[in-house]
Amino acid sequence: MQDHYDVVIVGTGHAGAQAAISLRQKGYEGSVALLGDERVPPYERPPLSKEYLAGEKPFERILLRPENFWGERDIELLTGKRVVAVDAMDKSVTLSSDEAIGYDKLIWAAGGSPRMIDCPGSNARNLFAVRRRSDVDRITERLDKVENITVIGGGYIGLEAAAIFTKLGKSVTVVESRRRVLARVAGRGLSAFYEAEHRRQGVKIITEAMVNEIVTDDAGEAKAVALDNGDTIQTDMIICGIGIIAETGPLIAAGAIGGDGVDVDGRCRTSLPDIYAIGDCAAHANKYADGAHIRLESVQNANDQAKTAAADIMNEGIVYDEIPWFWSNQYDLKLQTVGLSLGYDTEIIRGDPETREFSVAYLRGGKLVALDCVNRVKDYVQGRKAILEGDELDQQELADPSIPIKEVSIA
Repeated sequence: MQDHYDVVIVGTGHAGAQAAISLRQKGYEGSVALLGDERVPPYERPPLSKEYLAGEKPFERILLRPENFWGERDIELLTGKRVVAVDAMDKSVTLSSDEAIGYDKLIWAAGGSPRMIDCPGSNARNLFAVRRRSDVDRITERLDKVENITVIGGGYIGLEAAAIFTKLGKSVTVVESRRRVLARVAGRGLSAFYEAEHRRQGVKIITEAMVNEIVTDDAGEAKAVALDNGDTIQTDMIICGIGIIAETGPLIAAGAIGGDGVDVDGRCRTSLPDIYAIGDCAAHANKYADGAHIRLESVQNANDQAKTAAADIMNEGIVYDEIPWFWSNQYDLKLQTVGLSLGYDTEIIRGDPETREFSVAYLRGGKLVALDCVNRVKDYVQGRKAILEGDELDQQELADPSIPIKEVSIA
């Protein structure tokens, strides 16, 4: 490890890894260090709640690049290194080991840490998040001795984990504090479909319930989850999937402007000189959210912001304005989402959810702003183009699944 690099990248997730890759692809010849607090090379995150949790893919198959890739590109991969402070004036970062590393440009791609439940018993030894490889490894080490699993949180991570555990023969209960699952990210139609699908698969779903206490035994193992509605769920393991807290502490302490995430401009630059922020921890004004300042937790956003930051370092002047997209695999259902449904005023279901092939279209002011497509790839592809074009569409035709989206009339 050197004491100075031309570019220091903090975070070895999708955003940090892509930033290093993009710099080299663009011909950047300066020194590059990629720092991460995990002790393993960069790897894909979505499979953690899918194929890796299910045991369908070994760790080697979810690496973002072969282990020797980084050295061959003259990217110094520094694993097991946690940055605890940033000095924007001195242009240096301090590690938890008290070592300091100088930089000319800093790319902050630290992502976020799991938001964990806060109640009596929340330090139970068998309560886990699904954020890192180590989380999933600890879960799978115990699975043979587990029968009943409680998943706290009915978002995508929680539902994906519930689907995998059900597939593995476990008895699963999902507890969601809101009135419906996926309430933060989808409309009522999609929520109702996934609730029905999970129940059909044997998952018990409890909505509008908060966890009051996790009942533990003398060894600190959770044995039950007590809810505020009076229910008590017997459990052998708890999975907490209630979102993340953006890892921004050192940047905010250094003077960066931010709230829920570090604020960045269209080129992913923070308010601090020569410091960029990308990925889950970066808050930006997004035109697909009607200009709202948001964080996006997706591989698409991580990769595209990484390319934007690298381009700015190379003086290419690219502005980030990519359309958001996302996917989720649950059972034999492939959900593809494009656009952002924030602030929609109309929800249209294309097709019959009972067929397990349908889409939900979200409109704002008559314009298509987002689509959730379940096993309907053509809707996803054609809907993306329609969102980009921004025309007002004939809603009656849009609701007819026999009419391809590309042939829907302009209103």
